[in-house]
Amino acid sequence: MEEYMLPCLNKKLFGFECMGCGFQRSLVFLIRGDFAQALHIYPAIFPLLLLFGFLITTYFVKFRFSTIITTGLALLTCLTILTSYIYKLTTY
Repeated sequence: MEEYMLPCLNKKLFGFECMGCGFQRSLVFLIRGDFAQALHIYPAIFPLLLLFGFLITTYFVKFRFSTIITTGLALLTCLTILTSYIYKLTTY
């Protein structure tokens, strides 16, 4: 599975990682059951999957406060992506 992963075009062209770098590897670790390594590689994997899962669920089942929950999960996901990206840029 790892030999079919897409390379990061941003990293190849500009020399630094993008905000999505690590998502594919994290997803592979998640499929293998290594949740700690998946979180370490890409910390936004869990909020992102939770958001996508909720969006798919609301497509079939209607909730009363689905827009508020979707907005909150989207903000949580964006904050996690930005925080981990800034942390990654400042520590490496």
